[in-house]
Amino acid sequence: MERPIIHVNAFTNQPFAGNPAAVCVLPYAYPDPWMQAVAREMNLSETAFLYREKDGYRLRWFTPKVEVELCGHATLASAHVLWENGQLAPRQTARFYTHSGVLTATLKGAWITLDFPTLIATPIAPPAELVVALGLEPHAVEFAGRSREDYLIALADPATLRTLQPNFTQLAYLPVRGIIVTSPSDTPDYHFLSRFFAPAYGVNEDPVTGSAHCTLAPYWAAILNQPTLTGYQASARGGVVRVQPAGERVYISGQAVTVLRGGLLAH
Repeated sequence: MERPIIHVNAFTNQPFAGNPAAVCVLPYAYPDPWMQAVAREMNLSETAFLYREKDGYRLRWFTPKVEVELCGHATLASAHVLWENGQLAPRQTARFYTHSGVLTATLKGAWITLDFPTLIATPIAPPAELVVALGLEPHAVEFAGRSREDYLIALADPATLRTLQPNFTQLAYLPVRGIIVTSPSDTPDYHFLSRFFAPAYGVNEDPVTGSAHCTLAPYWAAILNQPTLTGYQASARGGVVRVQPAGERVYISGQAVTVLRGGLLAH
């Protein structure tokens, strides 16, 4: 029997933009090696697998290389698929059991809002190997921090952020999931810009990283003194993320578009 697999662009309202994720809704848990093999075959930054559990769904995320603890865009894509397929009514909350605890998603109009944990970046001295790998001069770094998952590097100049050409081989040796680089926005449409690099996890540059906004939201809310903010991830594909910090939680909102439906024949 074919297992449906759906290709969704997350954090965008346009096809072929945002961050692509494959979503596979299963009747029960499949073996880990099979899920990793499918993620490698899909060759997207994330492939999400979900199946019914309790009053919601067990949700797991795989890059082409490894399973990850937290992923925003594939969670948003999974919720989008459940509502679009009629597996959840539009007013129902999507409830996911994950390695990062219980995560929820709600739908209002065209926007999906995720309830995610806050991941504060504790200030650190900018690691010299990180600055070099990013191709930066030390004086360009306004702030350096480390969250549970990632390094956070803040720059003053949006043009520097947009033109970064990191050495991904060097970045892959750093002891973190990924590197968030952020700056103020260079357009009034957004409060801040960001990019995200995770070569150690098989993703040199992630197009739009929902989970990075668990760190970006409290950082920029404190600087700009704004309760809600809109960020633009300035990758080649680009994507828009709305955030609202709420203590130990962050509300992360985005849109999603289905671009392809298919079926897995080998399982």
